[in-house]
Amino acid sequence: MSTTRARRLGVALALTTAAALALAGCATDAGTPGAGSTDGAATSDAATATSLADFGTLADLEAAAKAEGKLNVIALPRDWANYGEIIDLFTERYPEITVTEQSPDISSAEEIQAAQTNEGLDTAPDVFDLGLTVALQNTDVFAPYKVQTWDDIPEALKEPSGLFVGDYGGYMSVGYDSSRFDEPAELTDLLGAAYKGSVAINGDPTQAGAAFAAVGLATVQSGGTLDDFQPGIDFFAELQKAGNLLKVDVTTGTITSGETPVVFDWDYLNATHATTNPAWKVRVFDGTGYAGYYNQAINKDAPNPAAARLWQEFLYSDEVQNLWLKGGARPARMEAMTAAGTIDADLAAALPTAPATTVVPTEAQSTAAGTLLGEKWASAVQ
Repeated sequence: MSTTRARRLGVALALTTAAALALAGCATDAGTPGAGSTDGAATSDAATATSLADFGTLADLEAAAKAEGKLNVIALPRDWANYGEIIDLFTERYPEITVTEQSPDISSAEEIQAAQTNEGLDTAPDVFDLGLTVALQNTDVFAPYKVQTWDDIPEALKEPSGLFVGDYGGYMSVGYDSSRFDEPAELTDLLGAAYKGSVAINGDPTQAGAAFAAVGLATVQSGGTLDDFQPGIDFFAELQKAGNLLKVDVTTGTITSGETPVVFDWDYLNATHATTNPAWKVRVFDGTGYAGYYNQAINKDAPNPAAARLWQEFLYSDEVQNLWLKGGARPARMEAMTAAGTIDADLAAALPTAPATTVVPTEAQSTAAGTLLGEKWASAVQ
């Protein structure tokens, strides 16, 4: 988890369904970028390429990207879903391409602002990693591109022309220090005296996606629906009244020190803390779960358009999809890779059990919830 969570300001929503989170899809075995001949050159303008076929072969795309020699990524915290290992692997595989990691902790909306501010400059981001709300609002900024493993990605996780595509995701969860607390069987357990001054959410739900999702989870776990987040607001108001809600910005440091021993966050982010705190456990509540995916997109004005497309091919390869899994996230191609026998079965088995039912807010529900939170949240938890 990043020490600064501004990176996820703006609501992180999923373009998905329960079936997509179960990761149903067709199975085709896909290779890993890096294989193939290095003969030949790209025969089309990389900035207008919409698939690998426009380059000819993967080797042609690699040659074009190496000729550019640069890739600008933005808003990718190294401890977010295993991005550090993923970036390092790309650098190892393509030492001819210098990867510049810009502003790792900024928001999805700020990624778009950076592209607009730096338009026409070699400092502009080549690629984006975005929550759905921001992606939907900025499709005019993206270049359509379908990776070679496109057919493995569930339809519900991708914009039809490839403007943006879901890549990794998970469920809203509660992480907790098991040396201090028993596993909460249900959400209402957190209202008990044992959790006095111990429960934190990752940010302000009027601004931070993970905190917004925490209220969404509380809503559906309290018998409500995503049409009205009031039950979730009421739950956190009760948590505040009981003296259990911590108003502390959650960081790796606050969890390691024990300052925030119970945290609402995405399951793959909560899971990262077990590496530094073996007693840290993750609970995805039974019943109705709240899911979310993040989306990849290419800047239509990318200064390094071939490298941008190579990065996409890399992210959706078997090897990197398994690296999302290593980071505790559920990769978009998980079902297809399971069928093809290319998934890391041990890592998949280590994921928290999925809820029986999964919900994800629509854009309209998200907008309505954001308005309600703006009106009610501050007074509910003051």
